[in-house]
Amino acid sequence: MSLLSLVAALLLEQWRPLADRRYLYALLARYATFLEGLFNAGETRQGAIAWLIAVPPAVLGAWLVYKAAYGASPLLALVLNIAALYLTMGFRQRSHYFTDIHLALKENDLAKARDILSAWRHASCADLDREAITRLAIEEALVASHRYVFGVVFWFVLLPGPTGAILYRLSMFLDGRWGERASPELEGFSRFARRAFATLDWLPVRFTAAAFAVVGDFEDAVYCWRTQAANWSDPALGIVLASGAGAIGVRLGMPILAGGEVVDRPELGLGDPADTGHLDSTVGLVWRALVVWLLLLLLIALAGAST
Repeated sequence: MSLLSLVAALLLEQWRPLADRRYLYALLARYATFLEGLFNAGETRQGAIAWLIAVPPAVLGAWLVYKAAYGASPLLALVLNIAALYLTMGFRQRSHYFTDIHLALKENDLAKARDILSAWRHASCADLDREAITRLAIEEALVASHRYVFGVVFWFVLLPGPTGAILYRLSMFLDGRWGERASPELEGFSRFARRAFATLDWLPVRFTAAAFAVVGDFEDAVYCWRTQAANWSDPALGIVLASGAGAIGVRLGMPILAGGEVVDRPELGLGDPADTGHLDSTVGLVWRALVVWLLLLLLIALAGAST
């Protein structure tokens, strides 16, 4: 059922991407703000309590609904899985940025490409040249493919029903809501949410990086993973980015100009400077990696059916 649910959800998102999730995010944001206001006094223990109130009950509720649906009809449970994946796998929601940047660069419209990248990254990219725009677009695409496809798929397959997908995405949401906001008042409160998501993401980032290596330049991907990933500001995402860069033979990372100042970033990958051809290579890499995951699930399902 997991494989069928994944294929159906992927086809549905390609046919009719759910581009507008702002109402769902608004509800989650209000709930997160409510818990923050109720519990936040600057301590890690209070953040842990808030996280445990927010995440496990939602996951347990999803499991109970799935169990009841399966008891009523396996087809109803399948529809529930597809709906949950359709809501939690939001790659197409962000891939339009990548597509629009690609088209703008092909038309040599750097101003438009900068504006789109700024909206995608929620940071000004007005000082970036063509090569830097391409680098950052590839980085954002690799991260989005992991966070909104491969990470969700990993936990969906691992746990029953839609519980894994909901656990991963809700944990990621709280990590972003509490852990990525530059506020001293949230430093202690957000610590548990950051650690919880880092723990949940430990295996998925390695499976994503391994898939990139298998479908790309294996030796360079593994070399970059082993020697460069730890230098990235977020070592977990450094694994995904280093492996992806090595797999397609492009140099990512490196200093960029932002706000008139040079932002120092370590170099990731090997090979040529980023150009529009590497944007095509990135799309191919992500799709090939996804096909490998689906084929692996198919083999597991066939092996289970034959026993």
